[in-house]
Formats: sequence, structure tokens, C-alpha cells
Amino acid sequence: MPGLEIQFDRPHATRDLDVVPVVQRIERRLTNARSRPGVFQRYSSSAMRFVPTRFQIFFGCLLTFAVAIAAVRAQSEMRPGAAREAPVRIPTTRFERRPLGPLSFDPRKGIGPDEAATIALYSNPALRAIRDRRGLAVAQLIQAGILPNPVVAYARDYVTGGNTVGTVDAYSFSAGWEFSALIPFLPKQTAARKNVRSVDLDIAWQEWQVAENARAAVYRVVALGEQVTRAREANRGLQESADAMREAVNVHEKTMLDLAAVDSASQDSRATMLALEQDFERQQLGLDKILGLAPETKVRLRSGISLPTHLDLPNEHDLLDGIETRRLDLLGLRQGYASQDATVRAAILAQFPKMSVAFTRASDTTNVHTSGVSATVDVPIFDRNQGVLATERATRQKLLDEYNQRAFEARSDVAMALADIRSLNRQVAAAEEALPVLERLVNSAQTAIEQGNADVLSYYTARSNLLQKRIQVIKLQEQLLEAHTALEIASGRYLPSNAALNAK
Repeated sequence: MPGLEIQFDRPHATRDLDVVPVVQRIERRLTNARSRPGVFQRYSSSAMRFVPTRFQIFFGCLLTFAVAIAAVRAQSEMRPGAAREAPVRIPTTRFERRPLGPLSFDPRKGIGPDEAATIALYSNPALRAIRDRRGLAVAQLIQAGILPNPVVAYARDYVTGGNTVGTVDAYSFSAGWEFSALIPFLPKQTAARKNVRSVDLDIAWQEWQVAENARAAVYRVVALGEQVTRAREANRGLQESADAMREAVNVHEKTMLDLAAVDSASQDSRATMLALEQDFERQQLGLDKILGLAPETKVRLRSGISLPTHLDLPNEHDLLDGIETRRLDLLGLRQGYASQDATVRAAILAQFPKMSVAFTRASDTTNVHTSGVSATVDVPIFDRNQGVLATERATRQKLLDEYNQRAFEARSDVAMALADIRSLNRQVAAAEEALPVLERLVNSAQTAIEQGNADVLSYYTARSNLLQKRIQVIKLQEQLLEAHTALEIASGRYLPSNAALNAK
């Protein structure tokens, strides 16, 4: 299988709505329409003949104002850093200390924790679904920048009977627009723009967690692989001892009690081995899942990946200092609160009564022509938008409380992870110190059996204790790595504090 190359310096699996070409095409079409007289111009000119000059001037000013608002909206969409703000993504330099660029690896040599994190970022199905949320946020931003359409009405009444002498057909023409939609227009756009940034940060937070979990999944597979290897070696040795014991019983050199002791130890060892093999297979499937691979895919891990035996503790004050500006989820909540605050302002402005102005031109059956202006105003007696305003204010308070809760939990999680690392460092050291003692005990028991000074049960009990202690050391190392991963997620910072975690 040839080597694979993944390019990091261009977006992937993220589809953004390209607004600028659409706006440019619309502008070109409007320019072409203005450059040549068409059906719209002919009919609009004929309709405006019935409107007095002062109303034509007023209507032209209102139309110019609406076009100016639309132009400002189009410019805000094309301005860098506004509606088309680049989505927040996590560079691979947060997972490995190397320049940003192509990462090549050969599947025949296996992958490491950093490669697993990168593959998960690009192929995890859950992340693809999460990234689709940005398209929805961009669509909401586009919707927030749309103004209501003007309303044009035309009616014609035909004389069909009665005293029709001297009568003519009657008609009426009106053109109006709801200009009160301009009042909450800017706050709605601000809320939608802040919401896009909040969604981007939330996506980046999910990507960060998936990458961290992918790195941890590799170490879990390594840890369980070492445990399975230890269990298989112990089980193989006990099976050989059981076979030798049966031969000794057949020639009457050992008793049935000795055979029962070794068979019991062999069965216990086999049960431990089978349980560890099940956990190992489940963890391999979990690694395939987080990498976005099919269950039948066998991921080959690079050799030389080791588990940490001791982790140097970073300074707690440095981890807690500025955590609100470093944790992506907290930054996203801050943007979400700002978006909701703008939504509250829009709801307050929406309490202003809806108003629309229309210009009318009419002629009755007696051929009397009239021109005028009509205004429509909602009287806010029952519905003053108080329900929407109360809902938006409650949502804003909920976001504020959620932000405070998340910030408090982040600091608590950092303290708990540091405490776990301290405790696990001591536990790993104590367990490793106990290994030589148990090994000497097994050797002494074996020598005593050969000299006839000890029973077989004591020897196999010592061997079982040694196996359990070795597996316990590996589990403690795995827990130490889990605590390190939890500390990175809680602090929002990559912590290359152990050489074993940075092996390439």
C-alpha cells in the first residue's frame, strides 16, 4: 500500500456559502437592466405619470434609502471579517510541534497518536455532521439581512350596468412599504453574525475534544495490548506447568492436590486473559469508530509507543490564568451571549408599532382623479411583543448562567486532573517498587518447591500476584494518561510534559 499524504493548509469537509459572487452577479444584472430600457421601465414610467411630482420625489427618496440599506448590507457581507469570517479550525500544531503543512505517513509502518488525531479531524463522521451547523448559521445570517418586499396593488372596476351615461371605468393604484422593519434591522444582523462566530468556536471545541480522544484511544489500545501480552505469557506458562504437573501425577511424583492448585491458577489466568482480549478488541473497534473507519479495518499502530510512568505537573496558576480566553467552549459561549444580547435589543426595538406607507392613485366612474398617501400603524394594545422579549431575556440569562457554570467547572476540572496526576504518579511508583519484591518472592517459592520446603499452592499464588501487579502497573499508566488528557481538555492547552507522549 503506498504512503498517504494529508494536506492541512486548505479547508476540508466544510462547505461555506459563497456570497460575494452572488452579489456581484446581481449587481451586473441590475447594471445591464439600467443600461437598456425594458418592460419594467416602460410600465413604471406609465404608472408614475398618475402620481404628483411631490409624491414622486418622496417615493424616490424612500426607494433610494431602501437601496442604500441593501447596498450597506451587501458591503457588510463582502467585508472581510464580517459575514464571511473564516471558520475557526484547530491547526495540527496544537497536537504536534512541527510546522503546519503536509503530513505524510505510510500505513505499513503504522500511525501514532498525532496521526490518529489528524485523521479523526478529517474523517470522523460526527465532526462532519457538527460542521454542517455552520451552513445553517450562515443561512440565518443571510435571512437576517433581508428586508421586506414593497407591496404594489392595482385594481380596475368596469361599468357594467345602471345609469352609465358619462361614466368611465374606475381604477386604483397603490405602492407601499413597511419601513418599520428598518428599526430592528441592524441588531438582527449583529445577532446573526455573532451566532456564526459562536458556532465556529463550538465546532472548534468539538474538533479539539475529538482529536484529544483519538490520541487517548491510541494509548488505550497500546495499554490493553501490553496487558494482553502479559496475560498470554502468564497463561502459557501456567498451561505448561499444568501439563508437566499431570505427567508428574501420572508417575506418582506429585499429588492430586498439587495438580488442583496449578489447574486453578491456570483457569484464573485464562479467564483474565479472555477478559483482557475482549476489552482489547472493543478498544480497537472504538479507535476505528473515532477515526471514521469501517469496523473491519485493522489499524496498525507504530512501534515504539510507550506509556508514561511519571508526568511533570505544570504550574496550576499558569493553567488557570486566562482560561476563559483559552477554552474554545467558553469563547463560544461569550459569542453566543453577545448574539443573544443583540437579539434582546432587536426584540426591544420590535416593540415599536409596525408602520407602512403607501402612495395611492385612483379614479372613480365619474372620471374624478385622486392622489394621496396612506399610512398603516399597528395599535399595540394586546400584543406589544412582550412575550418574545421575555423569552429572549430569559435565554440571555440562561446563557450567562451557563457560561459562569462552565467557567467554574473548568477550573474545578483542572484542579481535579492535577490531583489525579499527583496521586497516580505516587501509585505508579509504588507499584513499580513492588514488582521486584514479587519477582523475588516467586523465585524464592520456586526454589523452595524444588527443595521440597514449600507447597505448590503458595508458588502459584505468588505467580498470580505478580501477574496482577504487572497488569495493575499498566492500568495505572493508562489512568495517568487519561488524567493528562483530561487536564489538556480542561485547561484548553496542549501540554507536551512527557517525552513518552511526544514520541514520533
